[in-house]
Amino acid sequence: MSLAVASVASHSALDVFDGAKDEGLRTIAICRKGRERIYTACRETIDRCLVLSDYKEMVSPEIQERLIEDNSVIVPNRSMAVYVGYTPIERDLRVPVFGNKFLLRWEERTGDKNYYRLLDEARVRRPASWRVEEARTDTPLILKIQESGRPQERAFIIASNKDDLYSKISDALRRGIIEEEQLRGAVAEELVLGAHFNINYFYSVARGRLEILSIDRRIQSNLDGLLHLPARHQLQLELSVSMVEVGHMPATLRESLLEEAYSMGERFVEASRRLEPPGVIGPFTLQLLVTPDLQLIVYDVATRIGGGTNAHMGIGGQYSKLFLRKPVSTGRRIAIELKELDREGRLSEALT
Repeated sequence: MSLAVASVASHSALDVFDGAKDEGLRTIAICRKGRERIYTACRETIDRCLVLSDYKEMVSPEIQERLIEDNSVIVPNRSMAVYVGYTPIERDLRVPVFGNKFLLRWEERTGDKNYYRLLDEARVRRPASWRVEEARTDTPLILKIQESGRPQERAFIIASNKDDLYSKISDALRRGIIEEEQLRGAVAEELVLGAHFNINYFYSVARGRLEILSIDRRIQSNLDGLLHLPARHQLQLELSVSMVEVGHMPATLRESLLEEAYSMGERFVEASRRLEPPGVIGPFTLQLLVTPDLQLIVYDVATRIGGGTNAHMGIGGQYSKLFLRKPVSTGRRIAIELKELDREGRLSEALT
C-alpha cells in the first residue's frame, strides 16, 4: 500500500495535505469533533477524516492500529504537541513520525530541554533571559506565558522595567488572563526591537543538505488593528495589546542577510544532533528579529513545521526555487522527501 500522510487537523495541516496531494500521496486528517468541517469539505484534498472527541485519542490502540493499517506517516505540528502531550508522543505513539519527535519538547522555555539551550549550543544570538524574580531592573522586558484556558496561545506582557512587569503580572492575574501555575518558572526576556521574520527551513536526509524554503511574518490581533489606527487614537484609547496569532503573510529578507540566516540554520541542525540525536529532520522554523545594525536575533523556535507555511500553500516558498528549481511549499517538500527516501529504501532514516 502506498504511503499516507497523516496530521492533526490544525495549524499547518492544510499545507501538509495540499503538498501531499500534489505529489500523489494519500492524506488522513486527524480531526477534533467540532473542528472538522473544512477538512470534510475538501474531498479532493483530504482522503479520510478521523474525527475524535479529543486529540489525545490518537495514541489509543484503536486509532493507532487504523493509522498503521493505512501505512501512515504522521507529520507533527504545534497542536499535536500541545493537545496530545510530549510524553504520550514519545512513549506511546507507535505510528511513524516524520522528523525527530523527541525534539518537540525543546520548544519550551523551561526544563532541561528548552530552546534557549538549543540556541546557545548553536551559537545563535537570542535575547537575554531571566527568571521573573531575577530580571534586570533597568531594561524593558517581555514575558511570554501560556494563557489561562488556552494552552495553544501565549500571553505577552511588555513592561518598561521589573517593577512595571510585576504590576502588569498582578493585573493579568486579576483579569484571569494568566494563572499562578503558569507563572511558576516563567522566563522574562530582554525586549529587543527589530523587524520580525519567520524563516522556514528544511533539512533533507535524502539530499544531505539544509534548504531555506520560505519566509513569512505573523498577523496578530489586536496588535494589527491597533497599529492601523492613527497615533493620536492609539494614545486616546489606552487599549491593552494582545498578540494572538491569527494569520501570516509572505515576506522576503534582504539578500545580504541570507548568508547569516543560512549559517544560523546549519548551526542549529548541528546543535540539535548533539543535544537530541538524530537532530532536526525535515522542517523547522526560526523566528527572528533584524535590528537596525542588521543583527539577526532569534526569539522563538519551532522544531517542526511552522504555522506560517500555510501562507505559501499552493504557490510555493520564495526561496525554495533556488534549491529545487521550482517553487515548493513546505507541505510539498515533505511529500517529495518521503517519496525520495521511500524509493531509495531509506524511509526509516527520517522517521522516529
